[in-house]
Amino acid sequence: MNKEQIQTWFENLQENICQAIEKADGKSKFHQDIWDHHAVGGGRTRLIQNGNIIEKGGVNFSAVGGATPTKILEALHLERADFFATGVSIVMHPKSPRVPIIHMNVRYFEMSNGVYWFGGGIDLTPHYVDENDAHFFHQSLKEVCQRHDADYYPRFKNGADEYFFIAHRQETRGIGGIFFDHLKEGELQSKEDIWKFVQSVGNSFTGIYTHLMKKNASISFGEKEQKWQRLRRGRYVEFNLVYDKGTKFGLDTNGRAESILMSMPPLAAWEYDYKCEANSEEERTISLLKKGIDWV
Repeated sequence: MNKEQIQTWFENLQENICQAIEKADGKSKFHQDIWDHHAVGGGRTRLIQNGNIIEKGGVNFSAVGGATPTKILEALHLERADFFATGVSIVMHPKSPRVPIIHMNVRYFEMSNGVYWFGGGIDLTPHYVDENDAHFFHQSLKEVCQRHDADYYPRFKNGADEYFFIAHRQETRGIGGIFFDHLKEGELQSKEDIWKFVQSVGNSFTGIYTHLMKKNASISFGEKEQKWQRLRRGRYVEFNLVYDKGTKFGLDTNGRAESILMSMPPLAAWEYDYKCEANSEEERTISLLKKGIDWV
């Protein structure tokens, strides 16, 4: 396969996911922005707002290129060459505190000197951790991984635990998932094998998240739960602006700010030195925001 075929597949994935989310939400439709990159290529940002279930969600597709920024070359110890990057990035912020936030990214990067890799993953950020949902989510990802390599799930699950960690809070962003980067052919995996795995990850999104949307959207909630939701969204913002590599890559390559920052929630809050009530659902959730939990 070549980069044009990979780009086309990602474009179709964006379309399929948008259709599935619209159907599950049952109210709002995606608004579309077509944009051009300052050097080569561009993208298609799709945003859904004020739905029955989704308060704000984005499904981004991009295919951009040009001279690789010096900052990226230095950080990754790469020789100077032009780059091409394409992929789909998704964040869904639900209206209900009982429906989890979800993020997925699947991407491909190559350089004119032959260097390439795939990256991506899916992670879940519940406002309230439901252990049955956590099991379903991780079991689904484990099954996706095991269809390709028995080592993928434990390896990439650990990668998510390490990556989606808010070090200054000493807590994980959510319950993790899988995360992989710089994945390329080796002794046991061809480029085609890795691409098939990335496709499987991308295709798994709609079944996983529409199930969680439908299961939890009708659970009642009040102001207490909404306050907690805004605080948890605040943690999400902290991670994305301080640690997220995708945000940094987009900004370092002079990407479109509106598309890069579409992952921000519509409303978030920070309360000084917030303490959870003892023996509350909120305290239990905090106790489960740790690395290394075996959800399956």
